[in-house]
Amino acid sequence: MTGHMDLLIRLGCELEHFGHDDKSLATAREAAAANPWFTVNDIIFAVDAIRRNMLAPETINKWLSRYTALPTAPRRIAVIMAGNIPLVGFSDLMCILAAGCIPCIKFSSKDTILMRYITNVIQSLSPDTIMETYSPTGNYDGVIATGSDNTGRYFRNMFAGLPTIIRGTRGSATILTGNETPNELAGLREDMFRYSGLGCRNVSVLLMPKDCDAATIGRTVAPDKKQINQKYLNNYRSVRGRLFAEGISYIDTGTFVMTEGDDFPTALSNITVCRYKTISDAYDWLTAHEERLQCVVGRNINHPRATGFGHAQFPYPWDYPDGIDVMEFISSL
Repeated sequence: MTGHMDLLIRLGCELEHFGHDDKSLATAREAAAANPWFTVNDIIFAVDAIRRNMLAPETINKWLSRYTALPTAPRRIAVIMAGNIPLVGFSDLMCILAAGCIPCIKFSSKDTILMRYITNVIQSLSPDTIMETYSPTGNYDGVIATGSDNTGRYFRNMFAGLPTIIRGTRGSATILTGNETPNELAGLREDMFRYSGLGCRNVSVLLMPKDCDAATIGRTVAPDKKQINQKYLNNYRSVRGRLFAEGISYIDTGTFVMTEGDDFPTALSNITVCRYKTISDAYDWLTAHEERLQCVVGRNINHPRATGFGHAQFPYPWDYPDGIDVMEFISSL
C-alpha cells in the first residue's frame, strides 16, 4: 500500500498551485465554459479542498491505517461518476487507487475536463498506474455508480449480480437553536451555497425552533448577488415566480426563497424551514429522513455524519458518501 500512498501524496503536492499557473487556470476556465454551473472560483476551491483534506500526508496515513485486508490481486472496478459539482468523482477514484485496484472510469459529461486533468496528472506521476475507460460490455469485479434516484434504478438492473455501491439523490440539513454566532452563520452560508447549492453536502433544510426568526437567519446567510452564479439567480427568480403564482407563502431573501415544510425541497434555490418543539423532535426528523440524508451541520450534533458549521464542503477520505465505507467494499471483492 506504500506505493499507492506515495502516489496520492505526490498528487497533493502537484495540485498545490492549481489555478495559479497558466496551464491549470486554463483548465479551470475551460471546465467552467463547458459547464456553466461551474465557476472558476468553485473549481479552484474544490481542488484546494481535495488537496488539503484528502491528500495531506498525515490524513492519508490516518485513513489507510484503518485497512489491512485489501485485495491481494488488483480488482477491476467500474466507477460511474456524477458531475453535479467539480471533481465529485475524485474520492471514489482515490479509494480504488489506494486499494491497488484498477478504476474503469466513466466520466460525467458535466465534469470530464477536470477529472481528465486529474487522471492525466496521476499518469504523469506514475506511468505504471493502470486506469481504464468504462465499457458497458466490460467485465468488472465491482461497480460504484453515482447519479439520481432514477439512474440508480437503472444501475441496479444493469449491474444485477455484481457487488455494487449505487448512490442516488441525497441532501443535507442543519440543526439551529437560534443562538448561533455570526461566524457560525457565515460558515452555514458556505455550507448552503458553495457550488451553487448543487452538492449532496449542501444544506437545504434548516431545522429550527418554532420561535426562531427564519427571516432574520435567511437574510444573514444570504450570499451577495455578485458572488452567485447567474444560472442560480435565474433559477431563484423562476422559483420565486412560481411560488407567487401558486399563492404559496415564502420568505424572499433576495438570492433564495425559504418555505416552511417537513421534507427536502424539490427546487434548487428553495430552502426548507422545518420547525421543531424540542431538540428530540429535530433528531426524530433526522432519523425519519436517514435514507435521503448526507450530512448534518451544526454545533455539537450527535450524528454519524455530523460536521461543524462551515465544514460541510471539506470532507475527509473517511467521510464516505451515504456512510458506506468504500474501502471495505473494495476489500470484500
